[in-house]
Amino acid sequence: MTDPGSSITCPACHQANAATQRFCGSCGAALTSACPSCGSENPPGFRFCGGCGAALGARTAEVAAGREERRWTTVLFGDLSGFTKLSERMDPEDVRALIDRSISKLGEIVDRYEGRVERVTGDEIMVVFGAPVAHEDDPERAVRTALEMQRFASEHATAFGDLPLRVGVNTGEVMFAPVGPEGARQHTVMGDVVNTASRLQTAAPLGGVLVGEATYLATHHSIRYESTEPIQAKGKEDPVAAWIAVEPTSEPAVRPLSEVPLVGREPELDLLRQIWNRVVTDHRAQLVTVIGTAGIGKSKLAREFVASLGATPAYWGRSLPYGERAGGAFGQIVRHVADVYVTDDPESARAKLAQAVRDLTGGDDGEFAGHLATIVGQGTEAEVERSKLLAAARRFVESLVAGEPTVLVFEDLQWGDETLLALIPWLVGRLGHAPILFLTLTRPELFDSHAGWGGGVTAYTSLSLGPLPEGYVRELAHFLRADLDEASIDRIEQSSGGNPLFVEELTAWLSEERPDAKRPLPTTVTSIVAARLDALPAVLRQILLDASVIGMTFWRGSIEALNQGDVSDALDQLVTRDLINRQPVSRVPGDEEYVFRHQVIHDVAYDILPKVLRRERHAMVANYIEGRVANAEVVAGILANHWLQAGDTERAIDYLVQAADVAGRGWEQTEAFELLKQALQLVPQGDKARKRSLTLKLAVARQIWTHGILDAETIRRHAEGELQDPHEH
Repeated sequence: MTDPGSSITCPACHQANAATQRFCGSCGAALTSACPSCGSENPPGFRFCGGCGAALGARTAEVAAGREERRWTTVLFGDLSGFTKLSERMDPEDVRALIDRSISKLGEIVDRYEGRVERVTGDEIMVVFGAPVAHEDDPERAVRTALEMQRFASEHATAFGDLPLRVGVNTGEVMFAPVGPEGARQHTVMGDVVNTASRLQTAAPLGGVLVGEATYLATHHSIRYESTEPIQAKGKEDPVAAWIAVEPTSEPAVRPLSEVPLVGREPELDLLRQIWNRVVTDHRAQLVTVIGTAGIGKSKLAREFVASLGATPAYWGRSLPYGERAGGAFGQIVRHVADVYVTDDPESARAKLAQAVRDLTGGDDGEFAGHLATIVGQGTEAEVERSKLLAAARRFVESLVAGEPTVLVFEDLQWGDETLLALIPWLVGRLGHAPILFLTLTRPELFDSHAGWGGGVTAYTSLSLGPLPEGYVRELAHFLRADLDEASIDRIEQSSGGNPLFVEELTAWLSEERPDAKRPLPTTVTSIVAARLDALPAVLRQILLDASVIGMTFWRGSIEALNQGDVSDALDQLVTRDLINRQPVSRVPGDEEYVFRHQVIHDVAYDILPKVLRRERHAMVANYIEGRVANAEVVAGILANHWLQAGDTERAIDYLVQAADVAGRGWEQTEAFELLKQALQLVPQGDKARKRSLTLKLAVARQIWTHGILDAETIRRHAEGELQDPHEH
């Protein structure tokens, strides 16, 4: 038993905390880590679980909380309107009790959506989603939190002093870093996003939620909004676009499937059809798990497959990332069959379940109906034996199928609780002679905590859904936007990594008016990738961030130079997790070459690093390359970029000139001209001698470049018969 008087030192900021705390009161880092094998809680510093001996990976939240990072976050401000006037008429103790009661309730809502209460100032609460750990749907979590806050404040108006709650929500890039005097430094988020969120809260209607443009664009598929006039925010030159959030229109983290066709998945469809034929022919249950990253097309594949089966009965359940209902995905199927809705009162729900039992079995069975009610959270018994609930689940599926080939689909299994993850294999084993296909869809992270999933089932098939094969990305992009130019499609192909969702988002992004290469990528894309990176063990995540400084392509030696140690095992793990690829041939003798799986992973990782750390690492990489390459002229362009990003313009200019010379000798005159122009722009105004020298070089390069263009035009005209060869006459 923990001694309540003892303390735990935070692994991130090293502040002391009471032993009973789960999170650090100074920086929010986790003070314990759950074992991925047995679930036991372990204190900071444990490398292996004290319960079962399994290895413990350092969670990113603990490490990120002790660092400075640029992060894409959603900030929420909530404020009780009229509090100042009310407090003038109240005793200070009553004021304190009201605020403590109100803010505590709001904080409980924040906890359910896995946000982080940044600070409480009087009657105002500030919440951050996305720091220190990102979720792929942080904007949606924030808006759902805001709406639930409003609902709770309205339903419990007396407890809130009859004060209406105003909420503002805004999404964008912030700096997440510790601030304050030594001994009292605390992590916080800073940036214009925070200020704008506060202004939105001030402008929000009484009892309303006002969100900014980035939040609206990231959530309008799942939240219903009403339009409103842009607000004039203090300190802003231009009006701020805003929308009033009304209500959710779907379950958490659900993205509506687009109408684009399924392309490049015929092999996977064929395999599912073959397994289905075995289910029907052999009259035998099968378990199939489709594994793939977010947006790769698992749900679309499942729907295409089920649609191809015609009138075959299919039932769907989905695990939720938060706010899970009783019974989880299996309970959803039970509720669907019985037409039970979340708005039904317990008595109505139990009546519907009793009728469903009669329809399935042809008679009344109160105990069976009661156990089903318990599964969906509407039971009347205080406690029911687990064996009885398992038997009820088995009987429900048997009655539902009744010997007819049936598909049960379980989506987002990575969010399923332990009960569901134990129930599905148990049902497959007990219903082995029933024609049922248990089709489960999951992300790879399921196997981080349940490495043996499916291993105990004889009739089990795992199907890994990888990136779209070459050529299908272009087909999909052309379908989405037929008038896209080839340069845009090339960019989509390079950046998407074959992820269909990314293809759709990037195509829409590039289709907007005045596309700007410097503006942020779609929030949907960056959020998914950022969440993947934050889910990595800290060591792997840091190596990926370091690699992003080197570029899309990097080498093991360069990473080891940055980390001062062997990174072979970590790189192998990143390859296994499909974040990087190992190249079969390396351009650096004796060193292994790697490349990021796609451009977005590289860009999101690079954007996390603060500029000061980028500069340090760029300098380290440049020094490493200079020490490894015998002839720096060969990689002068690469070195110029690293020294430029490191802030050493003198070295950058030298290497740009060298790179221009190399390009000129190779008759890459356009590249030589552009490199010299870039070098000239970097020369300080006071360095007149160097400016004259580079201006002369640039003039010569321009002359050669111009002649090259004219020569090329002459050759073209000859080839097309516009000019005759004078020697022919």
